[in-house]
Amino acid sequence: MRDTAPEPALSTQLLEWYDHHARDLPWRVAPADRQAGMVPDPYRVWLSEVMLQQTTVAAVRDYFHRFTSRWPTVQALAAAEDADVMGEWAGLGYYARARNLLKCARAVSADHGGVFPLDHDALLSLPGIGPYTAAAISAIAFDAPEVVMDGNVERVMARMFDIHTPLPDAKPELKARAAELTPQDRPGDYAQAVMDLGATICSPKSPACGICPWRDPCRARAAGTAPELPKKQPKKAKPVRRGVAYLAQRADGALLLERRPDSGLLGGMLGWPGSPWAESPAADCPPFPADWQVLPGEVRHTFTHFHLILTLKTAPLPDGPAPEGLLIVKRHDFRPSDLPTVMRKAYDLWRGGAE
Repeated sequence: MRDTAPEPALSTQLLEWYDHHARDLPWRVAPADRQAGMVPDPYRVWLSEVMLQQTTVAAVRDYFHRFTSRWPTVQALAAAEDADVMGEWAGLGYYARARNLLKCARAVSADHGGVFPLDHDALLSLPGIGPYTAAAISAIAFDAPEVVMDGNVERVMARMFDIHTPLPDAKPELKARAAELTPQDRPGDYAQAVMDLGATICSPKSPACGICPWRDPCRARAAGTAPELPKKQPKKAKPVRRGVAYLAQRADGALLLERRPDSGLLGGMLGWPGSPWAESPAADCPPFPADWQVLPGEVRHTFTHFHLILTLKTAPLPDGPAPEGLLIVKRHDFRPSDLPTVMRKAYDLWRGGAE
């Protein structure tokens, strides 16, 4: 015999709470509007879910507004210039997502008539769409009873069922528990309700158990273990890598830049020529012979798997063509916002030192 309320009762409780407390998000159709017949736009659902990976709602709002103002449909995004999209994405990090965003938009436009497919397997076949994003689109946009598992949902399930297996080992059990609770009625609203519950009440620290709609059946609340769940494996220390970035400007203001390869870290983005990033001391490999001067200070940036420390070197850029593999960008064509965050930090340090 199960010692929690039956699934229909739990999902009904949560949906009643969601109807009154749903977050107002620019990509979301409010529960009252949805029940009145308004249908979510799969493009906006997909775009928001890609942006929200490894990023907060607060960080994504402005990016989402800019993207949807500039490219209001998936067809418009598919027709966009790569550099324009990468420039708008700058600052969100995880740039492979932006490359896959374009690939996916073009696949939807070319292979599906500009319409996201209803079929879950067809969604999974699109570039950059994995199990989580496919489930989110299926549930939120198409109201299919798919199990949507993000960090908020994992936390809610770990506490609801008092599961102490550390993540990521606990993921299959957490998903199975989430599947038990997913209703056939209003599954899209339910998926968003669980995420809202985790984001606003069942928060990582100091969960507000006293106002939670699932307070009574929550096993971790009863056991007093909620604040310590979910358990996680100890994090490994990130290595530190070092490198040199070379910033050169011509007398007329033109700048020397490189376009990074499409694959790999910061793929397809503009940046400053530089040395490889390695844990050993950075090699000196300037893009052209000159009296390179070390700029005081250094750039520090953290990526997913390592910390980076960049030394900056500057020199005047001589007249003539760009060195092989690099490009010269005229001053009026250069926008610092087109640079990824680490390269923009280098630019800001350089310009600050020049003032």
